[in-house]
Amino acid sequence: MFMLRNVTKYLFGDTSKESIVEIPQGQLYLVRPLSPKGYSELIFRDAAATIRRTGQEYQYQLVIQRAYEEGEDELLAEEDGEDGAADSLSTDKDEKTFLLDQGLHFRSEIREGGEAVFAWRDLSGDPGDLFEFVCDSSVQAGEVGTFEMVAIKCQYERKFKRPQESATEKDLQQFNFTDQIIPSASAATSPTAEAIDFPPPKPKAVEDSLAKQTKKDMSSRTSKARSSDKEVVPTAAPPSASVPAATSILTKERAELHLFDFPSGSFMLQDPSVVATVSEIGKWQYWLQVSGNEREWLGQPVVADINPVFNFEYLSFIFNHYTDDGSAYSWLLRFKDVETEERFQEGLMQALWEQLNEVKWTKTTDDDRQYVLDAFQDLTMEDAENVAKEAEEEEQEVEEVEDERQQAEQYESDESEDDVVVKPEDGDINSQLAVGYKHDRSFVVRGSKIGVFKHTPNNNLEFSTNISKVETPGGKLFSPKKVMLHAEDTDMILQSENNPNSLYRMDLEYGKVVDEWKVHDDIQVKNFAPEKKFAQMTGEKTFLGMSHNALYRIDPRLSGNKMVESDLKQYTSKNAFSTAATTEKGYIAVASEKGDIRMFDKLGLRAKSQLPALGDPITGLDVSADGRWVLATCRTYILLIDALQKDGKNEGKLGFEKAFAKDSKPQPRRLTLQPSHVAQFQYETKAPLAFTPARFNTGVDDKETSIITATGPFIVTWNMKKALEGKRDPYTIKRYEEEVKADDFKYGSDKNVIVALPNEVNMVAKRSFKKPTRESIMATPRASERVIKLRKSDVVNSPY
Repeated sequence: MFMLRNVTKYLFGDTSKESIVEIPQGQLYLVRPLSPKGYSELIFRDAAATIRRTGQEYQYQLVIQRAYEEGEDELLAEEDGEDGAADSLSTDKDEKTFLLDQGLHFRSEIREGGEAVFAWRDLSGDPGDLFEFVCDSSVQAGEVGTFEMVAIKCQYERKFKRPQESATEKDLQQFNFTDQIIPSASAATSPTAEAIDFPPPKPKAVEDSLAKQTKKDMSSRTSKARSSDKEVVPTAAPPSASVPAATSILTKERAELHLFDFPSGSFMLQDPSVVATVSEIGKWQYWLQVSGNEREWLGQPVVADINPVFNFEYLSFIFNHYTDDGSAYSWLLRFKDVETEERFQEGLMQALWEQLNEVKWTKTTDDDRQYVLDAFQDLTMEDAENVAKEAEEEEQEVEEVEDERQQAEQYESDESEDDVVVKPEDGDINSQLAVGYKHDRSFVVRGSKIGVFKHTPNNNLEFSTNISKVETPGGKLFSPKKVMLHAEDTDMILQSENNPNSLYRMDLEYGKVVDEWKVHDDIQVKNFAPEKKFAQMTGEKTFLGMSHNALYRIDPRLSGNKMVESDLKQYTSKNAFSTAATTEKGYIAVASEKGDIRMFDKLGLRAKSQLPALGDPITGLDVSADGRWVLATCRTYILLIDALQKDGKNEGKLGFEKAFAKDSKPQPRRLTLQPSHVAQFQYETKAPLAFTPARFNTGVDDKETSIITATGPFIVTWNMKKALEGKRDPYTIKRYEEEVKADDFKYGSDKNVIVALPNEVNMVAKRSFKKPTRESIMATPRASERVIKLRKSDVVNSPY
């Protein structure tokens, strides 16, 4: 345990943080082994344990704070009424604090099966009473050791009134109580009196009874553990690939090696001393090799799919490794100190960046390099307090009473099974989703057909009608490549793959394409976006268009070509523009396949700011209504960027309004799944990550509080408050039977999500999403029973 002392130096060093260390997930129990009140009481079913500074020097608190599932606080309010809601959200109900003192006898234990438990005396309870915090299975052993070491050093500072740096191992040993047994919080009976810290005298008959029951209980648990060991085989490391010849070494560091074990859901130590080497093996080709004294553990190319995550709090680097058969494994390297991890990070990120950009790392500026490094490590964004507060206030608003079994209604209640098409004969599947802002409608593109769905008052979906043939004004059938609602949701703008220089207008009242708009003879339309974020709620006629190297305005009222020549901004270089988004004021963000982002205050002029590329193509872009937050989607991660400038001459201005200073680029937050979750996803689906374009929840009077995307059969939603605070696993998931094709929030809410599967459409309550655990990832979804499935007549040939 005392090998962790160097880690805590780093944790204590940042005095700007109130919180020093945290265990993000677990359960709090009050255990009364000798009390007639009952043996064990569950206090918080889901909670986080934190060690915090207080306003007084050398004084620290252990804080156990209740955590709510998404929507759970609102559900409690609905069930209990206003008084119950106020009571359930009170500080006493949600948080318990303990002054870290030697008298607590704070200690930890790793039990058979890997369960980690912290225990400490209940000083205000009966003799022998204990609080126990049972860590979630996702919490690693290293985190447990770090947390206990921080607690020990806090007790040292309180007792001796001096900084923990001066403590020797002998000094710290007096705060080590690991020899005191921790009774099981979930057991039906209590252990023997000898296991308790200071038991009162008990009749011998009682002691004998307790001892017999304990022996029986321990024997039963041991037997179950042995039985379980026979059934569950730990994840074994695959054979290493052959090591290619290196032309140069970028970094070479020593570390511990851990492998994620799928059955137990935790990282297991494989080798206490390995050498991790990143080398160049060819032109823009790089290799990561991990070697032990007795074997080569693993080797693989350095590519974006390794999903690298650096965590300096725990001195760790977690990444994914793929074998030739497509199997995914999650590995963890733990370094001896911060300096070692920083050297390794620099070398690995240089290799990854050069592989993606095919440009030498040394040719970039120091600021751009730091921007890249910041994006690939766990960070807490500066000035996120106000945003988090707004998000918290938004979460605490009590929404309308919803049916928890929220479902989409069947198109026809009396339809027979034979009449429902699960996999249509024409081979088409749902591909795109457009959610109405002005009217409660959603539109789902399916080949050359468009399904129209009504949002009901109780947040369900109801099939409205089907536009069975999407045809050009000349009668040529086509499948829309992209769609966008327009003009108060009365029109839909469509694009055909076969006509890249034109767009089409569908009149939704008639369900028919009525206009073809030729944009330009030579400049194509690669993508398009609304003039302003909420333009589709107005009668605004113009909107934005873009080609691979040009940005322009489209005005359908012009005669001839519809491009506004005076608003054209064209670049001579191949910028490979891919997508765009706008703010409420009409500021424009444009992303590219190279991964950079340009920020404009108006069309026709140079960009005010340009953010460096990480190297991965950006496939989706969204911007908060006020322009503060930019959300860029890449295949394996999402970038959340704060566009507000916090110092210098442009302090208080957005990057859309004034250029960022060269030395003050915004700090990117890279939202991604934990590598262990990625490995589990791919273990289940046998397919790599591929995020759909991520979106904020949106509404004219609503603050952005949530982010949604999907990959394979999983929908993933991030809580912005938790993401900005740097919380671990700030996302929840929902698994479906089939791949999610499109997803978005219902307009004006972050509580309901509209989902398009290949052959189904559904609206689901966000509260049904689960925390990412081995169980929720592996859970086989039930057959979908609350979705809209169309009949053959509707899918194949239905009149509008």
